[in-house]
Amino acid sequence: METEKPMVKGSRVWLLLAALITVAAVAALAAANMMWFMLSPRAMPFPFEIPWDLELFYMAKTVVSSINIALLIFLLAIYVGIYRKTRSEFTLGLIVFALVLMMNALASNTFIIFAFGFRLVGLGPFALLPDLFTLVALMVLTYFAVKY
Repeated sequence: METEKPMVKGSRVWLLLAALITVAAVAALAAANMMWFMLSPRAMPFPFEIPWDLELFYMAKTVVSSINIALLIFLLAIYVGIYRKTRSEFTLGLIVFALVLMMNALASNTFIIFAFGFRLVGLGPFALLPDLFTLVALMVLTYFAVKY
């Protein structure tokens, strides 16, 4: 079995890092514009005001959720490549696992929620915490997928 050259692995890591930074920046800009729209006079008013519910949590949730989606796309590409080479059932399980996590990341992305006419209201930091835990898990999976 041929091993990858260190230069190819290193360039893949830098490419992933550049893609994640780009996704984070675009998601942050879009989230800031979306939150501005939600606060505009045209937006539907909330039935009550929640003083501790900061927009910052939802903007951060949007960025983290978008990074999760980008990481999952990267992981899926790696897992599909491994499956094509090995035809391993374990790798097929990893592909299914990554697809389920992708559905979770898409369903929890603020852009998708907002596109269907719903809003995240009253969750505070609990809107962000599940996505942060998912991000940590995906970073561990990505580390091991790139390392080996």
